[in-house]
Amino acid sequence: MHRFTACGGGFASALFAGSALAHGFGERYELPLPLALFLSASGLVVLVSFVVMALFLRQGTDLRGYPRVDLLRTRLGRALAARPMVLALRLAALFFYLLVIIAGLAGEQRTFKNIAPVMVWAVTWVGFAYAAALIGNLWALVNPLDTLYRWAERLARRPLWLGLRYPPALGQWPAVVLFLAFVWLELVSDSADTPATLAKLLLAYSALTWSGMLAFGREEWLRRGELLNVIYDYLSRFAPFEYRVVERKRQWNLRSYAVGLLQPVPLTASEIVLVVLILSAVSFDGFLETPAWAALVEHFRGDHAALKTSGLVASLLVFLAVYLATCSAIARLAGGAQPSLARIAGLFVLTLVPIAIAYHIAHYLSFFLMAGQYLVPLASDPFGRGWDLFGGATQFIRPTVIDARTVWYISVAAIVAGHIVAIVLAHIVALREFATRRAALRSQYPMVALMVAYTMTSLWIIAQPIVAPPR
Repeated sequence: MHRFTACGGGFASALFAGSALAHGFGERYELPLPLALFLSASGLVVLVSFVVMALFLRQGTDLRGYPRVDLLRTRLGRALAARPMVLALRLAALFFYLLVIIAGLAGEQRTFKNIAPVMVWAVTWVGFAYAAALIGNLWALVNPLDTLYRWAERLARRPLWLGLRYPPALGQWPAVVLFLAFVWLELVSDSADTPATLAKLLLAYSALTWSGMLAFGREEWLRRGELLNVIYDYLSRFAPFEYRVVERKRQWNLRSYAVGLLQPVPLTASEIVLVVLILSAVSFDGFLETPAWAALVEHFRGDHAALKTSGLVASLLVFLAVYLATCSAIARLAGGAQPSLARIAGLFVLTLVPIAIAYHIAHYLSFFLMAGQYLVPLASDPFGRGWDLFGGATQFIRPTVIDARTVWYISVAAIVAGHIVAIVLAHIVALREFATRRAALRSQYPMVALMVAYTMTSLWIIAQPIVAPPR
């Protein structure tokens, strides 16, 4: 995706852009203070937030009964959730799904002259992830693969299911494998921005998804193996809007941010790995833009793709090892009847989701705003054939739609806030899990140390392509 994120002075010059940063900036920002002061201050803020939680938060939350407002009981809520509205959204998503395939296969194969890359990377991957985290899982509502399968079932007048039982041991491992492949395509493959490649991969993924639905049932595969639905489901647990069915009655609830991450049942091994992979993948993406990575490339002087692949796998293993070591320390410090490492890891892993969301915002914000501008000219000429359907084909692209200074301060705010929310959630889980408040407080020392360290590390990574050292 890095070639796609390149920025030129305008749309025409961007057609010939080469490799660039995912932040989309050649611009640098000179900090008013040394970077070390920003990092240490951010770590201190996270540490102080733990002290505040320790003083004032004295009991866990009833995870079953947090406040909700069912919007379907309001006139506006029922209007927004009405069948015509939902159908219109599904048809729009289906249109763009077909457009990506047709444009990818039949259109111009230059990245900035074809709508497929911007729809896949900017809209589907970054845009829907932002929506999932800050609003709710919109993908579950408009998923075109789900729409087509539902229509096929209606035509057949029966569920299209072979009756196979999904193996419980398989968990979400299909989604783990698919996400690794997806991240490899984004970060390693030279074909990530090639429209025809994206269209063919989308067709292959569609066939895989429908095969999974046919074998194990539509809803089961959506929950276990449909990659985007699974990833956005984790992110949407942070969001204020929640859709669920209780006693066969639909609910569209408004709730507080982050309460959906207070999971009363430990996650399984595959779910733990997937959540950690979400965090490690975006962190590794940022690390690819640092001088440290450039030094590694210079030192090994080997196959760059092989080095990136090794780094991607290594980052996951390192993140998993650090997280499991932290969970092991949590269990030991809690004292008493120590719960298993698997239980502690499964209970606390969702507290990492706000950090992943924060880093996703910090890392992709400038790319999203830059790439989103290309939708205007590409909507007028989606195939790169010289059309001007809506009069926007010559729309000027503003490379400085958001400057490096703004990106830096948004990044600092997002990452610090994400870690503070993570500490609050972890403290609530500890109060619920351990017998006494003292044990819960003591158990959180390793988690706080991890949060402070990662706050500073993630800000250092974000700073590398943006921040110039002070003179």
